[in-house]
Amino acid sequence: MSSPTTPSPPPLVDDGHLPGSAGYWRVVVALFAAGVLTFELLYSTQAILPALATRFEVSTTEATLTVSLTTLSLGLAMLVVGPLSDVVGRTRLIHLSMLLSTLCAIGCALAPSWTALLVLRCLMGVALAGLPAAATAYLREELHSSTQARAAGLYIGGTALGGMTGRLLTGYAAELGDWRWALAAAATLAAACALVVRRLLPDSRHFVAAPTGVRPMLSMARRAVSDPALLGLYVIGGCAFGAMVAMLNVITFRLEGPPFDLGLGAASLVFLVYPLGAISAAGFGRLADRFGRRGVLPVGAGVAVSGALLTLSPSLVVLVAGLSLLAIGFFGLHGVASGWVPARAHAGGVSAGQAASLYTFTYYLGAAVFGSLGAQAWTGFGWTGVVAVTVTLLVVTGALAMLLRTTRSLVA
Repeated sequence: MSSPTTPSPPPLVDDGHLPGSAGYWRVVVALFAAGVLTFELLYSTQAILPALATRFEVSTTEATLTVSLTTLSLGLAMLVVGPLSDVVGRTRLIHLSMLLSTLCAIGCALAPSWTALLVLRCLMGVALAGLPAAATAYLREELHSSTQARAAGLYIGGTALGGMTGRLLTGYAAELGDWRWALAAAATLAAACALVVRRLLPDSRHFVAAPTGVRPMLSMARRAVSDPALLGLYVIGGCAFGAMVAMLNVITFRLEGPPFDLGLGAASLVFLVYPLGAISAAGFGRLADRFGRRGVLPVGAGVAVSGALLTLSPSLVVLVAGLSLLAIGFFGLHGVASGWVPARAHAGGVSAGQAASLYTFTYYLGAAVFGSLGAQAWTGFGWTGVVAVTVTLLVVTGALAMLLRTTRSLVA
């Protein structure tokens, strides 16, 4: 008589990297570095806009084109690169994007004319598009569901640190040398971040390629714009980032004039508020994991509004406090919203890459459009006009965040 066979244990289910594991920290550190590269290159000209305006004899509004054209081209490229990430894979696109954007950064430092610089900044936006297109979708696929909002916050924290580092680095490099030295320093930092990501980022384990062809991609796009909550999150990203950029595009112009009369290097120190944004994004992510995204999202908008209003003060201390609150509110809000998009899309049967690309498209479109609007408000109405633009956009953001509390819940 044959002996009874012992049933084999069920196969282990890989639900993604858990907090504290080696894989988890490799993902977090690599995407933190990717976030640093994205924002330090995207806004590497923001702290030196007065120097560019003087060197090339262009107006304030024309100088801000080095920011607005980059964000606009990035947003437009997302409409193609986002769906592409669903086909070719996340890690491949991330590495290619970092390589090409670093090469564009080197080209910007060597640009022979104003037109060449603007063209290279446009190309940089296209090259950078692969990072935000793939990053949040990669986090949703590769990390355990219990830590996705927290990890998305850490990634956004990397973008906050990159925003600060790029502005400080270029501001002081321009003061020690000129604008070329400033952009060369930004390119050097980008190359270092690209090497970190190349070394640490694990290959995708849960990526499943989407069907190719025009019809499946159009079907995915249609579903990505049919959910009211996703639409609300897209608009929140555009308005919130537009509010932030409208103010930061012209802050150095204000600080160079009375009553502050600061130099470029000293004026760029206000961007030291960005680490608060990095901490805020991670902290809001933890709160969202614990209490749900619906309850946390409106808080960020309220904090950002209060900060924007404080910048009306003629006191440098109060102005910096206002910028600090603006950074805390914005990055907390953005960290929660950007992580919510792929999570809700996946729960509703929508392509996470497609939804993330649409969020990023409106995010950078808002920065391009409202960033230029902020420069026009500065020219026509001074700092009061800039604050009016910023607060209006943040109020719209807060109203939409409150409306999201009433939508049908797929994920918290």
